[in-house]
Amino acid sequence: MEILSSRIKELREENFLSQKALAQRVGVTQKAIDFWEKGQNEPKATYLKNLALAFNVKAGYLLGLENRDD
Repeated sequence: MEILSSRIKELREENFLSQKALAQRVGVTQKAIDFWEKGQNEPKATYLKNLALAFNVKAGYLLGLENRDD
């Protein structure tokens, strides 16, 4: 879960998005983004897909299963 939380935060900052802006793109609350970034909770599969789409990366990258360029 540590990889997932750090990658969400890293990608959000790389894309100059606030937690609120990312939450709107993904379809969750700002608090959900905060919990995910702190590793207090994990996104469900639907939201993981939405995160990947928002960041233009594969879900496997977010989970630490693949490299960014794969």
